[in-house]
Formats: sequence, C-alpha cells, structure tokens
Amino acid sequence: MADQTPDSPTGSSRSSDPTRPPSGNPTPRGKESLPPEKYARLRAEAAAPYKGLRKFVYLVCGASGGIGAFVFLAQLLAGREVGSALPNFALQLGIIALMVWLFRLEKSD
Repeated sequence: MADQTPDSPTGSSRSSDPTRPPSGNPTPRGKESLPPEKYARLRAEAAAPYKGLRKFVYLVCGASGGIGAFVFLAQLLAGREVGSALPNFALQLGIIALMVWLFRLEKSD
C-alpha cells in the first residue's frame, strides 16, 4: 500500500493526484518532465509543422517582390523600356499580393 495518500480514507491503492495516471496505464514518455508551456508549444508545432519557417519564407519573398516592384516602378517612371517593365511590375505586385495572402492565411490558423 505504498501508493496510498494521506487524503485517502478508504485505503484504496489509487492516488488522488489528478495528474498521475491510474496504475496499469503508463505515463507518456517525457510528459512529466516537460513544463506545460513547452508541451503546448510542441503540440502546436506538431499540429502545424514549420509554421515559423513558412511565415519567414513568405516575408522574404514578399520583400523580394517589393524590391523588384520598386525597381520596375522606377523604370516606368523614367520611361525606359515601358513595354517590358510594365508586365514585370505587374508580376512583382502579384507576388507581393500572393505573399500577403499566404501570410494572412498562415496567421489565421
């Protein structure tokens, strides 16, 4: 009767501690040693793997599109090679819009 607790007047072998699993049901490995915050973070990472990396990639690609849009806008304002700069500028704006949409989609999950 080593598992008895002082709060247990019935003398049952079950612990009154709600965090301790019943005997015969082993504890998942490592769960007892993890703080609740870290366990919650690991569960979130398992539900959405590489979320931080994807958001970083969206941010970097959006910044690249912004730089490209700035360059092609400067070409358009200077009037140089308007026939090729206009479609490229539109493509860069599309890339920025796509990255903003993907970033917001990732943020809402």
